[in-house]
Amino acid sequence: MSSSKSSRPPWDVRRPPRADGSVFLVTGGNAGIGYFIAEQLSATRATVVLAGRNPSKGEAACASIRSRVPGALVRAVRLDLADLASLGPAVESLGVERLDAVVHNAGVALDDPPREETGAGHEIMFGTNHLGHFALTQRLMPLLAASPAARVVTMGSFAAKTERLDLDDLQSCEDYRPGRTYGRSKLAQMYFGLELDRRLRAAGSAVASVVVHPGGALDSLTPSRPPVHVRTAGARLGGAPAALLLQGKHAGAWPAVRAVLDPAVRGGQLWGPRVFGLRGRPRCEPVWDQLTDTVVAERLWNASCELTGVGSGAFLTTPPAP
Repeated sequence: MSSSKSSRPPWDVRRPPRADGSVFLVTGGNAGIGYFIAEQLSATRATVVLAGRNPSKGEAACASIRSRVPGALVRAVRLDLADLASLGPAVESLGVERLDAVVHNAGVALDDPPREETGAGHEIMFGTNHLGHFALTQRLMPLLAASPAARVVTMGSFAAKTERLDLDDLQSCEDYRPGRTYGRSKLAQMYFGLELDRRLRAAGSAVASVVVHPGGALDSLTPSRPPVHVRTAGARLGGAPAALLLQGKHAGAWPAVRAVLDPAVRGGQLWGPRVFGLRGRPRCEPVWDQLTDTVVAERLWNASCELTGVGSGAFLTTPPAP
């Protein structure tokens, strides 16, 4: 008799399984990789909610998805991860009784100084990419717990692979370099995703937390989705040589989509592109060495609780009313 693993059909990135009745939330779903995650999840007949700061961009992304996915159940809500006080009302605006998955994809990436801060005084990349998602997860936990097998999928970055956290300077107050600060903010997200799963398992929760990364995903290799993304002929030709090692953002979405949908995916895993971690179909890969350091993960967790005002055990309880 064949095992369930061997009898399972190979994963087809272009034909994800149906997910009728499921509800998925994608942060930053109005642009970039987040848009393609939302588009691909919409093809499963699930309800997909795009969360972003700009309502008009969210509506444009929904319209684009509907034009490509007949019958898509997609809508947009306003969510500003840099404004922690707004997260409670944003979650209330979802208007759902349960959530089957959230994809933590939204992010800020600055290319040049000067250093910027959120309204709460947090460095904006660390504050948005990590702290915002950290606090949002706590707010979403009752909805996730209401699903029989919900997933928290955290989008890391290949740029984080060569970084290390400075626990004494998490917000780059002493040494701010935009590229490194961005990489470290994404590394913090990945630490959080893995530590969250450890804590959920210890508590006997049915919610699983999975970490993914998109590899090397370029605009020049991404198919057009006007008005969300328009690829010019010049960009297409100029990006052709990079296609040997990198890919477009539509392919960068594949690991996250698989982490949401594939029943074979397990909490605590890391998924990324198959070819050198940069391009290709998604696969489960070994957790990066620095991410196995549970002491760093616990210290980051405690610091994140302090910076956001979230209690350490609050992820397993109903959050206070906004």
